[in-house]
Amino acid sequence: MFFSWAGSLGSRHLLFSFMLYTACGVGNGQVHYAVLEEAKHGTFVGRIAQDLGLGVGELVSRLFRVVSKGRRDYLEVNVQNGILFVNSRIDREQLCGRSPVCSIHLEVVVDKPLQVFHVEVEIKDINDNPPVFPVKEQKLFIPESRLPDSRFPLEGASDSDIGTNALLTYSLSMNDYFILDINSKNDQDKLVELVLRKPLDREEASGHHLILTATDGGKPELTGTVQLLITVLDVNDNAPTFERSEYEVKILENAAHGTLVIRLNASDADEGINREILYSFNSLASPVIKDKFHINPDTGEITIQRNLDFEDVNSFKFRVDATDKGNLPMVGHCTIRVDVLDINDNAPELAVTSLSLPVREDAPPGTVIALISVSDRDSGANGQVTCSLSPSSPFMLVSTFRNYYSLVLESSVDRESMPVYKLVVTARDGGSPALWATASVSVSIADVNDNAPAFEQPSYTLFVKENNPPGSHIFTVSASDPDAQENALVSYSLVERRVGERPLSSYVSVHSESGKVYALQPLDHEELELLQFQVSARDAGFPPLSSNVSLQVFVLDENDNPPVVLPPHAGLSPVTELVSQSVIAGHVVAKIRAVDADSGYNAWLSYELLPEMGVGRSPFRVGLYTGEISTIRALDESDGPKQTLLVLVKDHGEPSLKAIATVTVSLLETGQAFKGSSVVSGDLAKTGIGQKALVDVNVYLIIAICSVSSLLVLSLLLYVALRCSSPQQGFHGPGKSTPMCSNTVGSWSYSHQQRQKIAQGRALLRTTSWLSARIFHHVWVLRMENRQSTCRTWGK
Repeated sequence: MFFSWAGSLGSRHLLFSFMLYTACGVGNGQVHYAVLEEAKHGTFVGRIAQDLGLGVGELVSRLFRVVSKGRRDYLEVNVQNGILFVNSRIDREQLCGRSPVCSIHLEVVVDKPLQVFHVEVEIKDINDNPPVFPVKEQKLFIPESRLPDSRFPLEGASDSDIGTNALLTYSLSMNDYFILDINSKNDQDKLVELVLRKPLDREEASGHHLILTATDGGKPELTGTVQLLITVLDVNDNAPTFERSEYEVKILENAAHGTLVIRLNASDADEGINREILYSFNSLASPVIKDKFHINPDTGEITIQRNLDFEDVNSFKFRVDATDKGNLPMVGHCTIRVDVLDINDNAPELAVTSLSLPVREDAPPGTVIALISVSDRDSGANGQVTCSLSPSSPFMLVSTFRNYYSLVLESSVDRESMPVYKLVVTARDGGSPALWATASVSVSIADVNDNAPAFEQPSYTLFVKENNPPGSHIFTVSASDPDAQENALVSYSLVERRVGERPLSSYVSVHSESGKVYALQPLDHEELELLQFQVSARDAGFPPLSSNVSLQVFVLDENDNPPVVLPPHAGLSPVTELVSQSVIAGHVVAKIRAVDADSGYNAWLSYELLPEMGVGRSPFRVGLYTGEISTIRALDESDGPKQTLLVLVKDHGEPSLKAIATVTVSLLETGQAFKGSSVVSGDLAKTGIGQKALVDVNVYLIIAICSVSSLLVLSLLLYVALRCSSPQQGFHGPGKSTPMCSNTVGSWSYSHQQRQKIAQGRALLRTTSWLSARIFHHVWVLRMENRQSTCRTWGK
């Protein structure tokens, strides 16, 4: 890319073209450009978006921006095409002074995700400053007695440019007495002296007017001039002289007032008053020199009278005159160069920019959190700054460029463990003693939905009495979520399934916000003894997370079913039983069979014979638990031919429920009974069926009694073991459910696992007892039916 620049100086017009070298570096994420100073507004610098690997179409959406620390907006980027161009006039001398390297450092920041690039734009010097002398004219007083080859130092010119543009050459206007002698210590430091070629003659010429011209090495060349007004003196032919023409002194910037810089000593070959010397700063010395330093006119001692600051001025150069006291004073000259040495008197400075907060807790390692820039006005080791991060955290500092650091996520973070990190960035320089500065950075962690709602237990066991009121509250589930805001907002719902032929939602419901579980209809123990279902807790995050808890609802029985008499004694019509008058006491006349739909004690039935009005002592009785109607004495004629018996059947519930069975007993004469009995006996003897049936029933009865006894003993032992076991011997695993009891008013839970085990043992014992009683009852009923059938056969 080519740039053109046009400048003018007086009536001279100069036009030249300069090819600008543009280099894009990849190392350390730096891009380097170069541009001429004084370039016009809009001058092309580089395709920054392309060189940084960014698409032009994403510059606006990713908030592309350029930050120039401590600089004006000399450069700007067109976000429509990604071109970096000159925005305002750049004066290299104003920007960097005489520094050999002048650069503008830009920070290019883009978001989504956050990326930081460093761009260095070097400002190239052009020859836009002519040499300048400190004054328009210099006056010299030269005695006519000075010999040829005498030297008279002149104040040289200065050029604000650098390099070849500041390389000066000097020329003197044509004359017969003086020539120039240039002593070069280096390209930038030249001693210009006026040398006398032949003796002066004051009577012939009392003064000389010369032009000293300084020309720089730029293309085109620029010049500066100064008039030399030389006055020829006719007295005092020996000037004071110094031991050296130039003195170099080094002094610390923290030197106290009155500190001696140097003691000068000049000599004069004359005698008397002509050798007495007075010391003074040269008339061309700047006001800064006279403000910072003081010179004793008699002793030549130069001392400090104002504070020196290396960061403001690191070197002073001035001329000292030694003037004798002759009638026509003569002056000797020397140059003093004072170099100010840096001390570590400036602490580092920190600036935290481009914060990308808060940080999501699922942010990957390597995510850039913030950009930190450091600086130190000192030089050398005193200006070398290193940064550290404290306290220990999942973050680290990464040096991305000179004096730039990035705060980067090193490992994963968890908001539930640490929601905010208070970080301190410490910048420490390399001085001795070292100085440091700190900056606090508060990094907050944004929540993501990474925790599912959790219940205190995986399952619960509830006990609910049957016939509860519809809509009664039986339990409350509660889940907690350590996340924040909507990620921790928990709602509850049933995990739908079918219970038999009906959906679960027809039995129970759960409130979505409170977690309260309600029974929608009265529960019936006889229909449903155990209801098992799950409740789901779901948060409001995206995507939502959920967990389930299992509920076991045992429906406790209530005495809500009366006993029911089974055929043949069921119904309104009584059954007639035939009994011979010759039967003895203990003869079984009939057996009442009844069942109860309840369970446990509510289904344990007992039988009672109701007394008849107007009848004496009945010859019959009924078994309390068997329901067998038998004779308690021998029958006689006073008992009558026919009796009606009312049997009351009741359960053991609270309150107990009852049923009545009616049996009519008809008495037969002895002969009829014997005849029938002999017939039946003869038939049974022939077939052997009756005897075999009785044997089978007896075998079944013995087996049932043994089984029931074993089951009762085993249940009793298990109950005793559970009763006596310690809490440490119980089951306390994470999957153990907690039993809960609920009634129509509310719900309660056992607080100890021991009570749960005892309750389970008691329930097992009651169940075993009830089961044993039922088995024994059915076997006994079978035996009685068989016996009654045999008796009826005999009666026939």
